[in-house]
Amino acid sequence: MTDPRSLNLTNIALDLHDDGVLVARLNRPAKRNALNAETVEELVTLFSMLPRSGVRAVVLAAEGDHFCAGLDLVEHHREDRSPADFMHLCLRWHEAFNKMEYGGVPVIAALKGAVVGGGLELASSAHIRVADASTYFALPEGQRGLFTGGGATIRVAGLVGKARMIDMMLTGRIYKGQEAVDVGLTQYLVEGSSFDTALELARRAAQNLPLTNFAICSAISHMGNMSALDASYAEAVVAGVVNTQPAARARLAAFADGSGPRIRG
Repeated sequence: MTDPRSLNLTNIALDLHDDGVLVARLNRPAKRNALNAETVEELVTLFSMLPRSGVRAVVLAAEGDHFCAGLDLVEHHREDRSPADFMHLCLRWHEAFNKMEYGGVPVIAALKGAVVGGGLELASSAHIRVADASTYFALPEGQRGLFTGGGATIRVAGLVGKARMIDMMLTGRIYKGQEAVDVGLTQYLVEGSSFDTALELARRAAQNLPLTNFAICSAISHMGNMSALDASYAEAVVAGVVNTQPAARARLAAFADGSGPRIRG
C-alpha cells in the first residue's frame, strides 16, 4: 500500500486521518480552484493509486471560498490549443473523473461557492455531494462560446436530466439552495459547514467493509451502462462475491444474534 501523502502534488493538499479518511483539498484559491492541466494530471495520479492505498473514503474539498470554477480559461486562452490538443486534454479530464467514479473508494464532495462548468463535472464524479448556503451550480459554457468536455453530457445530464442541462447551457441558469437538491445536483444542503458534514459522512462510509464500498462505488455505475439483462447478471455476480466475503461473517453473526445495530424509522 502507498501513503497518498507521499505523492508530489502541487495543487492538491492531502491530509490522511487515522480512520482511513483522506481529505483532498483543491489548492488554487486565487484562481477559484480552476482546473489547469497540471491539476487534472494530479487528480489522475491521486485517484489512480487510491484503490491500492488502504484509504477507506475521501473528502474532496477546496481552499478558499469556492469549490471549483471549472476550466482554467486564462491558461486555455494563453495556450491557444489546437483541436487535437484540447481533445487530448478533455480525455485526461475523463480519465481523472472516471478514476473517481469507478475507483471503488467513496468520494464525498464538500461544496461551497462556485461549482460551475468543469467544477460541476468534477463534483458530479463524486458519489455524494454536500452543499452549503453559498453553493451555486452552473454550466456557463454556452455564454463563453464553449462546450462541455469533462463528462457533463454524461454525469450532469444523468443527475438533472437532458432538458435541464440544455437549459443551463443555453441560458446560464443557476441552481442553488433547495432547488439544487430538488433537481438532483446535491444530496445534502447544510446551514453550516459542508466540510463538517462531508467528513461525518466519509467517516460513516469508512466503517463499511472495503469490498462492499468498492461494489457500491464502482459496480452501480458500471451497471448503469449496461442493458437491464446484463446488469441483472452482473448484479448477481457482484452480490455472490460481496455477500459471502469472510469479513462480513462477524457482522452477519451480530445481526443474527441480535447484538448488531437495527434500522429504526
